[in-house]
Amino acid sequence: MPKKRKLLQQQMRGTKKPSQKHKLKEQAQKSRAGKAKAGNTENESGAPNTHSQDLKPTIPFSPEDAILLVGEGDLSFSKALVAHHYCENVTATVLESSLEELTAKYPHAKENVEAIEAEGSKVVYGVDAKKMVFNFPHVGGKSKDVNRQVRYNQELLVEFFKRALLSLAPGGTIIVTLFEGEPYTLWNIRDLGRHSDLQVERSFRFQASAYPGYSHSRTLGVIKNKQGEVGGGWKGEDRPARTYVFMRKDDAPKPVPKPAPKKRKRADDDDDDDDDSD
Repeated sequence: MPKKRKLLQQQMRGTKKPSQKHKLKEQAQKSRAGKAKAGNTENESGAPNTHSQDLKPTIPFSPEDAILLVGEGDLSFSKALVAHHYCENVTATVLESSLEELTAKYPHAKENVEAIEAEGSKVVYGVDAKKMVFNFPHVGGKSKDVNRQVRYNQELLVEFFKRALLSLAPGGTIIVTLFEGEPYTLWNIRDLGRHSDLQVERSFRFQASAYPGYSHSRTLGVIKNKQGEVGGGWKGEDRPARTYVFMRKDDAPKPVPKPAPKKRKRADDDDDDDDDSD
């Protein structure tokens, strides 16, 4: 009887149904693979792909990716990757030196930290973005002068690219998201990347709604109104933004040359001349 019971248990384990989370993870992988080019995208030259009318959000992450996030603010974006996109190897970093300092700026951040760590991912404190990788970069309110702000943020991005290249794996990508419109367009992020030996492989509209629970965190911390209530100021998740995917110039796919126009055939030409070109 013990042997039969053991055999029965083994058979039951072998036919165990996958969990709901596992099913959803597989669905996310299949969906992502089927719409790698979906969304409001641009080609390598920066021109919009007007033929693409699919407005489904583009998610540049897969569950099996090893993802490093820097300057994460309240960590709501990292939590969305872990909880809703099933990314299993996330390292989220913040500039604040401790959980206490982080929650002083973003009181709700503790819940996000717990959710991230509960799934086996990591939160690292005291990471200066100039030395590693960044997303939604901004130096904060160093100056109210637009030209100075542009220069400070360009310097930040140049340092960011310089440091990131040192640890970027062959064929790897660096992802940067910026708000659209001025003053962000004045940063000329494509040129900054180009001067750092990087090339924009693609870009697409960032859709905050694709990351449930995500809310944009300003560098200054939580904004309060005159009554001391949280919620004053603009909401970043409601503003148009664009994500840029950079690769090393040597790793970026080369543009496919357009075929040369064919010669106009004469009436007495035969079919063997179909491949002739100017």
